[in-house]
Amino acid sequence: MKIAISVDHGLITEADRAAREMGVSRSRLFSLALESYLRNREHGRILEQLNRVYTDEAATADKLMARRLKAKFRETIVENW
Repeated sequence: MKIAISVDHGLITEADRAAREMGVSRSRLFSLALESYLRNREHGRILEQLNRVYTDEAATADKLMARRLKAKFRETIVENW
């Protein structure tokens, strides 16, 4: 599919140089770059979701451990008195 976009002259110059070095057309370079960007973006979203899930689980586990320790401490105090 053909599209028209506006790109800064300096960026086009760099893109042309990179495309020549890679042995691909400018269009192919832009397709590869866009594909890579979208894949990285999706990986970032997945990582954020995983971090959110595991952070919540860790916080819940820490709270549960703190409650257990407090209960054990209370038992120790009651038994020693």
